[in-house]
Amino acid sequence: MTMTSVQNPPSDAVAPRGGLRNLWVWSARHPAIFPFALIVLTCVVIGTINPDFWQLANLFDILRASVVRGLFALGVLVVLASGGLDVSFTAIAAFVMYTLTLFVVNAAPWLGMAPILVIAAVAGALLGSVNGLLVNVLRAPALIVTIGTQYAFRGFLLTFIGTALFMNIPASMDAFGRLTLVKVISDQGLAVELPAYFLVLVAAALVTWWMLNRTLIGRAIYAVGGKPDVAARLGYRVERVRVFVFAYAGLLAGLAGVLHVTANRLANPFDLAGTELAVIAAVVLGGARITGGSGTVLGTMLGVILITLVSSVLILVGIPSSWQTAILGGFILIAGLFFAQLDRIVES
Repeated sequence: MTMTSVQNPPSDAVAPRGGLRNLWVWSARHPAIFPFALIVLTCVVIGTINPDFWQLANLFDILRASVVRGLFALGVLVVLASGGLDVSFTAIAAFVMYTLTLFVVNAAPWLGMAPILVIAAVAGALLGSVNGLLVNVLRAPALIVTIGTQYAFRGFLLTFIGTALFMNIPASMDAFGRLTLVKVISDQGLAVELPAYFLVLVAAALVTWWMLNRTLIGRAIYAVGGKPDVAARLGYRVERVRVFVFAYAGLLAGLAGVLHVTANRLANPFDLAGTELAVIAAVVLGGARITGGSGTVLGTMLGVILITLVSSVLILVGIPSSWQTAILGGFILIAGLFFAQLDRIVES
């Protein structure tokens, strides 16, 4: 009997494949690396073309512009992680900010900023819970339900509450919008400020991270988003989880609406419409899957910064706004291909 020996390939021939696969697996476990890499690449390209980009003022502008979008994105992240999709958050924000501003101006001009934020959070949570209840009762896809409530909330606002601009906002909201966290004088003698309301986004991100990673409700959210049938057999209350995530998204939307008023010092019921896709794109770029069961706060925040970077500073290198939308679309397509490749490698 003839024995044939099979030689193992050299170790250096196997190592690259194993090392590359390990890199892909590591990337799947740390999806924030993708938006971070795109942020670095975008900054290097813009900074090389226009060195004026490397200024503290641009950083503060990006952080300031990320506050409202970031609060929206945190809410979308929680809903996506549970397997749903919410597009009504801008309507909730507009409803809360305009109604609350109108109420404070006419009935309670003495009201401080802290109770205003609490009222906005509670009102937003109540409106958001309507989405969760309707999803449970109607057994309809969350996207369809929230499209309907988006039009319902905004239509009710414009029909029964008001359509006029409110430029005389309450004194407490105006003062909070002017409150500065950091102030630096640039080389040109201009004052560069980071507003104090940026801390609201920081606090919301920390609370959301703690909730998703250190609490039972966080485990329930990911379990329901992954496989709701299995989650139900394990004892998770799927209906309650759905109501909670939509209420939480509404809470953050209410806060975002009030901060939008304080930042712009006016209340416009037509504001924020049409920004839903950019927010959802930021969450997807951060690694969350539309199918649910995934997503991180760090990845979402980096996705928000990337979206804000594209929409705010590409003008420095002479790229028109129409091309900014195309670039953002390209990033989303690349993200889809990247995460799809990760899923195939990890499952293989």
